[in-house]
Amino acid sequence: MVTEQQVRDSLRDVIDPEVGVNIVDLGLVYDIFIGEEAVMVVITVTTPLCPLGSYLTQAVEARLLAFPEVESVEVHTVYEPPWNPSMMSDEARRSLGWVG
Repeated sequence: MVTEQQVRDSLRDVIDPEVGVNIVDLGLVYDIFIGEEAVMVVITVTTPLCPLGSYLTQAVEARLLAFPEVESVEVHTVYEPPWNPSMMSDEARRSLGWVG
């Protein structure tokens, strides 16, 4: 069975193409649930009108289905709590030039 840490590490390969930062460090991954052969990920987007929602869903599914032990992936996009820049990691803020 895949672990939450493996999933989280793998999702660091999913890059938000608008800002060039992975979705984990952007704070877009809210929750991860692991089953025997299934993974459910709860994500958000930076705004409800973000045009990348379906792209991110497909990228998360593709990345997690690369694990041989994962047979299915569910991605739920939520808008509560709304994303805000304080959810980003320090590394993400630095890469965007938001930390001095």
